[in-house]
Amino acid sequence: MTAPHAPHPLVVRARRLADDLLAPHAEQVDRTEVRASHLAEIRRSGLLGLSAPKEYGGSAAPAAVARETAEILAGACCSTWFVQTQHHTPVATLAKSESPARERLLGPLARGELLAGVAYAHLRAYPRTPVRVTRERGGRRFDGTVPWYTGWGLNDVMLLAGVTESDEVLFAFTEAREQPGLRASEPMRLAALGAARTVSLELDGLWLPEEAVVLRTPYDDWAATDRARTVNASPAVFGITEAALALVEQDTAAPLRERLAEIRGRAYDLADLPAPNERTADRLALRTRAFELMRAATGAAVVTGGGRSLALTSTPQRLAREALFLLVQGQTPESRRAHLDALASRFR
Repeated sequence: MTAPHAPHPLVVRARRLADDLLAPHAEQVDRTEVRASHLAEIRRSGLLGLSAPKEYGGSAAPAAVARETAEILAGACCSTWFVQTQHHTPVATLAKSESPARERLLGPLARGELLAGVAYAHLRAYPRTPVRVTRERGGRRFDGTVPWYTGWGLNDVMLLAGVTESDEVLFAFTEAREQPGLRASEPMRLAALGAARTVSLELDGLWLPEEAVVLRTPYDDWAATDRARTVNASPAVFGITEAALALVEQDTAAPLRERLAEIRGRAYDLADLPAPNERTADRLALRTRAFELMRAATGAAVVTGGGRSLALTSTPQRLAREALFLLVQGQTPESRRAHLDALASRFR
């Protein structure tokens, strides 16, 4: 009989953080804001360098480890997970870049000395260009509006994107603070994850030097990569589902757990295929089924809790609102259409 593999050290650390720190304070964080002290523990844990190259202080962990840690953190405190998950895109972008910013930033980001956020979801509005980039004084000028930026006041740096006059996507790093040409709104009041300090950013002539640029590519090339990433089921969805089922009595939870194991296994098998654009329809179908299961699990948790579930101190209602957030997080026109078609088909 083969002995089970020991869990990866980063999975062990994520579980310890979730059980001892994040989950016990999740309701309070939800009503206030993500705590810098909680992010400090994540910085110290090595989780921010999970997928970063080892030569820069990261762990170069397999994708399966990244998914498992995301499930654990999201299920414990989705707001904290959402702030720290932004960090992994800047790390991955730098790891593939030959920009001078790679040597300046990749090590500090991989080691958790810096925490990064992202401002690029507006690129999915193309051909509208909410943020425009032009050449100016040997660098780049950014103008427009970033509708959503998460982690304001918590992040050290941000990866900012816009579209150039030649329809290229351009990404560059800057400090995550108000500066000439960059002004933030007050944190938005949101139905879920308001604790993640999401703001909009007004860009009016923000100038960044050329060495801050880390990626420049035709929009269609970037969009193809983005679509391949967003058609897969999110580990956070499975994390919320697991957390909700833990609040439900076994007789009700058992069939949902079986369904969870099946959907998760198939979704992750597809995510591990070497061709990310392969079997897109199957990926979108599993993404939608994962959403439906999450809604069933959080609904079961609310029903199990009864009237107590309506209190803001209640875990079931927090999970139900976080589930609503995940329905639209990372959404593209393609994933939205697939989800709506699946919902409509149930009543035809």
